Formats: sequence, structure tokens, C-alpha cells
Amino acid sequence: MDKPYSTTINNLNDLKQYQGKEIGLSDWLYMSQDKINTFADVTEDSQWIHLDAKRAAEESPYKKTIAHGFLVLSYASQITFRTLKLNNIKLAINYGLDKVRFPNATPSDSYFRGRVSLIEFEEIPGGVKYKLKIVFEVKGETKPVCVAETLSLVYSSSEEKT
Repeated sequence: MDKPYSTTINNLNDLKQYQGKEIGLSDWLYMSQDKINTFADVTEDSQWIHLDAKRAAEESPYKKTIAHGFLVLSYASQITFRTLKLNNIKLAINYGLDKVRFPNATPSDSYFRGRVSLIEFEEIPGGVKYKLKIVFEVKGETKPVCVAETLSLVYSSSEEKT
């Protein structure tokens, strides 16, 4: 599937049936140079490959500035919100990451999106813990720019029993 879509879950236990399956594809998001500059300011990571367009055009293998890998990764939550709709929950927590790789670069002024799959599901007291695999793609590229396994804890609302 190449069009954006999401999966809606009304009962947390219903999520289990999606284990091993793709559950969503986000819409395209724009990676502007302004976003890259702001991220560099906030994180104090001002390496030239991210900020100096002239030098990047001359010396970088990408021939233009690129986004920080961690800037791309920071979109994991946003992409998850766009692709997995969990109803009847009271709390969702980012629990961590299991594996992250940056096999390609995200050029400035490009479009990227996330392809999301559920790879693990475990019931916990009051809710569930699950692992998603997010494959970040850049428009026009075949090689992903980031592949991340994210962990979340989600707790049911009082009306639902897990």
C-alpha cells in the first residue's frame, strides 16, 4: 500500500491481532532547512553537513545539507499518532527504543514518511506494552533513512479491561 492509512483500535487487546503486520503509513512530512537549523540550535549540534549549504554542495556525498538522524527519529511519536489510533486509553508512555539505524540521509527540502508495523505485544497490569517498527522513507529514495524499534506502555481507561 502506498497511500497513507491508519489502524484504529477500540480495545487494547484487539491490537494483538496486528502483531507481525503493517498497521499504518503516514502522510508525507516536509524536512525544511529551518527545521534542521532549529534542531541544531536546540541540541547544539552545528556540524557543517547540516547547516552549511555551500560546503555541503562541494564536499558532502549528498551534495546538500542533511537532517540530523535524531531529528528524523524525533518524528517517531508523531508518525505513531498518525498511523495508530488507540481509543479508550487513559495514558500512553514512550518506554524506549530497542534498535535504531540510519542507513541513509534525509536531505534538506525533502519529504519523508513512516511505515509502521507492530512487532511485539505483551499484556501488563492495567494495559499493554508493545514494540513498533518504523521505517522512515524519503520520497524518491529506495533505501530507508531510519529504521527504529520503539517501545510503548499504554494503559486502559477505567471502562476497559485488558
